[in-house]
Amino acid sequence: MTTQNTSENFVALLGTKGGPAIRPGSTNPTSNLLTIAGQQIVVDCGLGVTRGLVNQGMQLRDLKTIFITHLHSDHYLELGPLLHTAWTAGLKNPVVVYGPAGLERYWKQFIVSMSNDIELRLADEGRPDLASLVSFQQLDDGTILESDGINVKAMRNTHPPLTDTFALSFQSGTAHVVFSGDTAYLPTLAEFAKGADLLIHEAMLEAALPALFKRIGNGDDRLHKHWMRSHTLAQDAGKIATTANVGALALNHLIPSDDPEYTNKHWQDAVQDTWSGKLHITTDGMKIPFGQSIS
Repeated sequence: MTTQNTSENFVALLGTKGGPAIRPGSTNPTSNLLTIAGQQIVVDCGLGVTRGLVNQGMQLRDLKTIFITHLHSDHYLELGPLLHTAWTAGLKNPVVVYGPAGLERYWKQFIVSMSNDIELRLADEGRPDLASLVSFQQLDDGTILESDGINVKAMRNTHPPLTDTFALSFQSGTAHVVFSGDTAYLPTLAEFAKGADLLIHEAMLEAALPALFKRIGNGDDRLHKHWMRSHTLAQDAGKIATTANVGALALNHLIPSDDPEYTNKHWQDAVQDTWSGKLHITTDGMKIPFGQSIS
């Protein structure tokens, strides 16, 4: 376990695989802890986010701000359990969740599903009302938040069949990080990420897709079509990073992340013709400093 220094700007990649399935030896689905300008922000809440935050040294009772980029399960499946577990760990202050339309419905139904436990703890332990601690703000294009030294912007990306799906930019006076979210190759993302210290971009390894399709085993050609129309090949993520002139590129939401036949060398080779800067091939628990916190 690591102890956080909240004066440092960093992203901790808690879950780095693309897709909701986990298998022996695989990494966890998408979740991130962003620390910028002294604020701790959770970006996406795939399976494993709660343990990942604790492993980074975060006190769950300090949870304050969460962003959900879109409503695929590998990005919000554990939102309810995270909030509930934080509540049992001492959460008593408000939490704001920013996300697409429909996310609040998930939360209301989660509260219903856990009503036996919640009502018992309210009566037996004297805890504050969990439902009233959490509020929701709907994401849309443009500036989402300007508070406590940071500016947060959202840009609708391309991840069909969903339409409410977003890239996110977090900027302070000394640091700037951009998350691509799940998206097809989107050249306009380069302008959104222009000059960022760090671009965290989803990536597929084209050569590994046939083996992944066979391993999954219960989809038809629609699954492969979804990958190709809704996600970004690693080499195209490199093009975005180069055009945006970012300080570093982190390939994340890896498709696949758990095939031992494909190593970091394969990912590096995939981007060598499109990106020549600093490159991170992400793994669960990896911590990437950015901005003026880098020594």
